[in-house]
Amino acid sequence: MAKGSSINGNGNNRNNSYTIKGRGVVSRPKLVSEIKQGLHPDTHIYLRNGVEYARNNKNQDKPDNINN
Repeated sequence: MAKGSSINGNGNNRNNSYTIKGRGVVSRPKLVSEIKQGLHPDTHIYLRNGVEYARNNKNQDKPDNINN
């Protein structure tokens, strides 16, 4: 599936959906579910105030966070 650098958040820090290059817009719950299934190996789940969000794994080579 998608590498972390190809996933971008929609909605500033509230990311109710994400845009995946070559796929289009995916809801936050759908992407979280796919990450839990191991379909996005460069991405993990971040829990904030009881809500799960997608986050890219740390990359030392270049800044490629979801909201960058």
